[in-house]
Amino acid sequence: MARETTGKTLAVATMLAVVCSVLVSAAAVGLRPMQEANKLLEKQKNVLMAAGMFDPAIPVAEAFGVFEPKVVDLATGDYVPEDQVDPQTYDQRAASSIASESVAIDSEDDVARIARRAKYALVYLVNKDGKLDQIILPIVGKGLWSTMYGFLALDSDGTTIRGVTFYEHAETAGLGGEVSNPRWNAKWVGKTVYGEKPGVAFRVLKGAVVPGTPNAVHEVDGLSGATLTANGVTNLMHYWLGEQGFGPYLAKMRKEGGNG
Repeated sequence: MARETTGKTLAVATMLAVVCSVLVSAAAVGLRPMQEANKLLEKQKNVLMAAGMFDPAIPVAEAFGVFEPKVVDLATGDYVPEDQVDPQTYDQRAASSIASESVAIDSEDDVARIARRAKYALVYLVNKDGKLDQIILPIVGKGLWSTMYGFLALDSDGTTIRGVTFYEHAETAGLGGEVSNPRWNAKWVGKTVYGEKPGVAFRVLKGAVVPGTPNAVHEVDGLSGATLTANGVTNLMHYWLGEQGFGPYLAKMRKEGGNG
């Protein structure tokens, strides 16, 4: 019987590697549409949750039909024409890492610690009886260990919080990880972002909110043992609801009665 040689062994190993790589590549290409569809459904589910409209009994795609996506120019607060940027396909997260589609944030302004942000942002409007009912905004910022991604739902007044969800983060479970706990998220409902003074009044406390105090309407209970994560949430809210973020857009919405 012919003895095996090193060359034959290497040839067989190479052939197996090539075949396996081809199969893996084919599987990846074949599964990509399904992966993209699942990614979209997950995003839609998170928007529904922030708006308080998620019902497990209703298909996500069906429930999401009431949302109207719009692309906002953060510098001006105006909507970007759909023939310029398609709201159905715009990826704000991807745009934030593309130099031509994003802007660098000066260190003194970067309270959310994200370094860059996309020039445009994707928002979702919910209309009821022909009038604006909710505005859902994407929010992002650094916590203690990770970048936290979420959605914030505001009333048509552009300041009252209807809901919030943090759908992606790597904060410590049981501590900072409580940012995604529905019980804590529920404490945001009814709070207001802006007060009588200019700027964002909302903040997450170190302790508990004292009912009846002047600022209680702008405050949410802190996260036990997770002060730095809580500070990160406050900071990202101040960035995205401030002049660098959605501040100009929300000011126009309030001035124009929710018509944008």
